[in-house]
Amino acid sequence: MDSGSPGILIVFGGLPATGKTTIARELTIRLSATYLRIDTIEQALRAAGRNVGALGYVIANELAADNLKLGRTTIVDCVNPVLASRQGWRETALHASARIAEIELVCSDAALHRQRAETRSPDIAGLRQPTWDEIATRRYEPWDREHLVLDTASSSLAQLVESVEAYVSRCCDARVGSGGH
Repeated sequence: MDSGSPGILIVFGGLPATGKTTIARELTIRLSATYLRIDTIEQALRAAGRNVGALGYVIANELAADNLKLGRTTIVDCVNPVLASRQGWRETALHASARIAEIELVCSDAALHRQRAETRSPDIAGLRQPTWDEIATRRYEPWDREHLVLDTASSSLAQLVESVEAYVSRCCDARVGSGGH
């Protein structure tokens, strides 16, 4: 059953250890939104003996579509490193008649970014965190359209989340924070 009111898809992208999960989780709580994390899906696939590839993103897009059709604000936490993955989110939003807000997180302070990468602990059983060298050399394509870019090197969590809320309100022409709709 369709809720009659399209949801909002908020997609976070950026290299590992830039703060995506921290910000996405805080925003999820503030908006009473649905939260989808690619790392969780991909680790479940690995634990089940599956070859991951693009499958984690495919599953997450389907879960997002289901929630968007219910009118839910849906937040996706993923690296989103290539144009193909970003286009997949855009198509998901389009097919669900939902609005989309794309947010890229960066950490302009390389020493801080490296420190975050080297000191964080996995919060998903069995998940192997990428090394700093893997992060620094990872394939990461430039974004092809306007989106919000947030630098997590010098802003507080509260400031970053407020910036995201303001951006979502502007780009989606919606009032955020109203019970996930």
